[in-house]
Amino acid sequence: MALFNTVVSWLMKKRMHQIELFVKYPLEVQEEWFKRLIQQGKNTEWGKKHDFKSIHTYDHFRQRIPISTYEDMKPYIDRLRQGEQNILWPEEIKWFAKSSGTTSSKSKFIPVSNASLEECHFKAGKDMLSLYVNNYPNTNLFSGRGLVMGGSHTITEVDNASYYDGDLSAILIQNLPFWVQLLKTPNLSISLMDEWESKIELMAKETMQHDVTSISGVPSWTLVLLRKILELTDKSNISEVWPNLEVFFHGGVSFTPYAELYKSLIPSSSMHYMETYNASEGFFGIQDQIDSQDLLLMLDYGIFYEFIHLNELDADSMKAVGLDEVQTGQPYAMVITTNGGLWRYLIGDTIVFTSTDPFRIQITGRTKSFINVFGEELMVDNAEKALAIACLKCDALIADYTAAPRFTNQESSAVHEWLIEFEEPPQNLEYFAETFDNALKSLNSDYEAKRYKNMILQAPVLYQVPSGTFYNWLKSKGKLGGQHKVPRLSNNRGILDEILSTLGHSSGKKNYICNKT
Repeated sequence: MALFNTVVSWLMKKRMHQIELFVKYPLEVQEEWFKRLIQQGKNTEWGKKHDFKSIHTYDHFRQRIPISTYEDMKPYIDRLRQGEQNILWPEEIKWFAKSSGTTSSKSKFIPVSNASLEECHFKAGKDMLSLYVNNYPNTNLFSGRGLVMGGSHTITEVDNASYYDGDLSAILIQNLPFWVQLLKTPNLSISLMDEWESKIELMAKETMQHDVTSISGVPSWTLVLLRKILELTDKSNISEVWPNLEVFFHGGVSFTPYAELYKSLIPSSSMHYMETYNASEGFFGIQDQIDSQDLLLMLDYGIFYEFIHLNELDADSMKAVGLDEVQTGQPYAMVITTNGGLWRYLIGDTIVFTSTDPFRIQITGRTKSFINVFGEELMVDNAEKALAIACLKCDALIADYTAAPRFTNQESSAVHEWLIEFEEPPQNLEYFAETFDNALKSLNSDYEAKRYKNMILQAPVLYQVPSGTFYNWLKSKGKLGGQHKVPRLSNNRGILDEILSTLGHSSGKKNYICNKT
């Protein structure tokens, strides 16, 4: 295994040359992919409809092709799921990544082509490992097993052909090369189970027998597995179970609320954390620096990027710009054209560029995951950072949370209500709320202005909810595991009121855990 680790580490380093090329020539690489995507899509139904053969420049492209949401593309995707082909992409599409999104319970089915599997997702996996090896050349990552948290998929038969719907993670695991299957745990049959609670039990029993050196998954669901392993092994921390564990490749949700919790579960000085930006629609970014969580925008994965400034997102005619026009520090919604057949697709994520040489980003939230009842423009990024500050000052740890606005009876002022499930609650909830509020003010000038003397927005209301509240809510929705996660911020109260009602609370009652007014 030591020899194998040396050989694989050397192979991973070879990929760094390709990464360095698109870092050095980002606009040229994106221009090349733009041309290739147009060329490959010109004979599809979508390409003929929009006359791709006459598109020669980016200006032609953005004038001719509309910006699309999932609802816009759904009729075409529905036809693909019925077995029609060559509609959005010239390859046969038989995989569909199922996603419920973050603010809607309605499932989305994102087409996954062979090209997107090979040129995007699998290539990203290699790059993730290459960047890690480059940063930690003395790694023993490949001397043990990689624990991969996966979802499940279902098979649909249409006209004697099989089509698959499921979590992207399950699609990737199902299609991994055999040699990668040998290096991962658990085995395929357990990885693809669809009954999540039994799956966690079996995953724990199998993986705790192996020498696990890396973990890949969503922080929230990985946490459930790690707790089960500690329960079964009667160990005090994960380092006692897997002494050679050295890295957690995480994505799907912000790691900020989980950082201290993971450090307590894995108290190893040699443990590393590496963030990725992957979604059902594609793999977009990887943390490439040891001392920064900024994500390198990956430009050679068969994805052409555009960006819409948030100020123009709801305009009648949204203007998208290419990489050559973006500015650091500005909030953008991301638009992608992919080798899976998504054309000028508004993915729903918001990002900010921290650098344009090279292009690095931070994920700031979702276009529909924010609170903006009176112009406070509170984004998920603000919430994550403020909660982290409050936890640090109050010696607390958070497992999960969600928030929404509540209007007063006069509808002249409002409050934000927060449901927080603590792993370790603060000793003084009122002080925690005050610290959190002050942190939000320091991070968001719009929020600070609306909080001035409680004239528009009152101090936040916090509910400390019992352990397991969000898990049970997801379970009641049939959303355990996979890509499912708790929606963070919303302008409507649907989710928050639903969870409150299950706890015997109702909006407007004065039985708040903390209400600092």
